[in-house]
Amino acid sequence: MSSRVFLADNWDVFRAGLARILVAEDDISIVGQCDDLTRLYKAAETTRAVIVFSSSLMSNLERLVTLARKSNNPLIAVLDSGESPQRYLNVRVQGITYRDIKRDDLLKCFRSVLKGRPFLQQPIGASSAAYETDVVGEKVRGRLSRKELQIVRLLLQGYKNRDIAEELNNTEQVIKNYLRSIFDKTGTSDRLELALFTLHHQLLLEAVEAAAPRLAVSERCASPSEPLVAVPRPAVHAMGLMAGIVRVQ
Repeated sequence: MSSRVFLADNWDVFRAGLARILVAEDDISIVGQCDDLTRLYKAAETTRAVIVFSSSLMSNLERLVTLARKSNNPLIAVLDSGESPQRYLNVRVQGITYRDIKRDDLLKCFRSVLKGRPFLQQPIGASSAAYETDVVGEKVRGRLSRKELQIVRLLLQGYKNRDIAEELNNTEQVIKNYLRSIFDKTGTSDRLELALFTLHHQLLLEAVEAAAPRLAVSERCASPSEPLVAVPRPAVHAMGLMAGIVRVQ
């Protein structure tokens, strides 16, 4: 059974190119296209499909998210070059890509979202200098203790609370207490939001890797081959976080 996709973009050329890539896949079918908000909102509300929309078309993101959630429709946002994904992360848009995304990463995004796993693309050409001005990441990095940074890394690798507790020689309740502290310090509310926040802030991500104990991924980790958040390898290059995989308990 093929997965249904609806495309909404006011850039006709880009929308046509996106459609050509997707229709070549046997398990993906395009059920509609539009270049205006009225039809986008209607599709999100009445069409059962993955809704792909461009940020340049968007004026009321919260309305779109509300309509899509009521119909259980996943969303994929296509951002313009240099645009921050934070607005879309805040409302938990499942897929976030840029117009310069490569074909393989685009298909990876769709596969992830279709399986219920969020996807965040690292902008092509993003420089380390951009992260040097990441004030939020730097502040949060300073708030977290080494133990808390270790817990975040194990969480990113797919460990459940009981597995983290065993690896760090703590009880499961202690790990839960640490996680509550981490949520408070990062301004996040759950494991998924924490994972996306960490992946978005390079300075914090580097600190997480640097503080981690050098341990192999435990065989006790439940299904580590089934990630919840997949990110193209450049986003975590040199960090070695299992290609940017996050699994939520």
